[in-house]
This record gives sequence, C-alpha cells and structure tokens, in this order.
Amino acid sequence: MPKKAKPLNSLTIFFPFFNDAGTVERAVTEAYAIGSELTKKLEVIAIHGGNSKDSTFDEIKKVKMKFPDLTILDKTNNTEGYAVIKYGLREANLDWVFYTDGDLQYSLGDLNKLVKIQEKTNADVVNGVKINRGDSALRTILGELYKKFTRILFKTPMTDPTCDFRLIRTSILKKCSLLSTNASICVELVKELQLNGATFAEVPVKHNVRKYGKSNYRSLPLLLERFFGDLLLWIRLKRRYNN
Repeated sequence: MPKKAKPLNSLTIFFPFFNDAGTVERAVTEAYAIGSELTKKLEVIAIHGGNSKDSTFDEIKKVKMKFPDLTILDKTNNTEGYAVIKYGLREANLDWVFYTDGDLQYSLGDLNKLVKIQEKTNADVVNGVKINRGDSALRTILGELYKKFTRILFKTPMTDPTCDFRLIRTSILKKCSLLSTNASICVELVKELQLNGATFAEVPVKHNVRKYGKSNYRSLPLLLERFFGDLLLWIRLKRRYNN
C-alpha cells in the first residue's frame, strides 16, 4: 500500500528565542518531530532575538550539534524587540512558513490543527486563537482591550492578530512589506497579508503558563508601545495604499 501523502509540500518552522535557554532544545526537537510528520521537506530556523541574559545562544548552538541542518540567525544586537520575527519571515523560502514564540506557551502539537484547517479551507493564513490564556489577569485584560482596538482601527480579518501561532503561504508573504521596528509587527503582518489578498482561517489553540523564565515585556509598557506604534502604522498604510 502506498504511503499517504504528507499535507504540505514544504515547510519552514522558526522560533525567536530571547532569554529562553530553558525551552530551546524542546522547541527545536518538537519542530523536527512534528514538522517531519507534515512535510517531506522541512527547514527549522532558530533566531537569537537579542542579547539574552541567560545561556540562550549557547543552547541554540548546542542543539545545532544534535540537528546539523538547523539554521541559526544571530540577532544578538537586535534593537527592534519582537519585530525580529521579520527576519525569520524573510529567510523562509519554502511553500509554507510557521512560527511561534520560543517560550513555548503555545503547544507545538496544535500545528496539526492549523494544517487540517488549511486542507479543509485552502486558506493562505491559518492563525491560532488563544484559549485558556496562561497569563496574568492584567495582561489578559489589556490583551482583550488591545484586540478590540486593532479590529476597529485596522478592520483586521481575524479575532486575535497578536496570537503568534500562525501558518502562512509563503507566496503571499513575499508580497508583503514589513517595516515595523516594534511590537506593531504582528498587526502589520496580518494587515499586509490582508491587503495582498490573503484568505484567512482561525483555530482555537492552547496557551499555557510559562514554565521557564518570565516575559520580556511588562504589560502596560507593551500596550503603550503597541498603541503608539499602531497609530504610526495606520498612517503609513493609509498613505501607501490610498495613493
């Protein structure tokens, strides 16, 4: 009996790691294990997304000894915060790209859910929607307010544009111009995909309590960074697409 075809022709998986020494090995190992079930051609990228205070970069280099084809992007001198994800998006050249946070608050096994919905809907972007959010009450409340703000301001086509658990068709992604240098990168990515004709689907995914370290962003400063960054983004997009 012939083997069942794998659902994706090729796939890039990447993680931004910053002060995530305790999750690097597990994240990369799971990426290879789960990714190999979904495609015959897999690329895994580890981004060192800043000058970590722990041994994150050493852990990335150590895990490369276990997986020699792991691609490492050294952004130790990164000054753009979470906008470092745009370098992983630019590096990806296979048919599909998936990324999520290196702290593993999301369960990588839920990638299977995204792929199943993509097969069913043929969507260009399949995004997670956080359930059972594993954050503090303040962070959760501010996050919910921010989601409503972005949907009003940008008319985004999805419930939770800040849920960094997404599968993207690379051919659509390459049409996008990502210029943000702060936490507004997530909304910019979603809006650019929308403006370039992408179709979207969403899937509920687990969001777990952090098991290693603590967030690199405090709740209120992050909200303010996103708020002012999003206003500037809105002006920039308005000028670009209305001309």
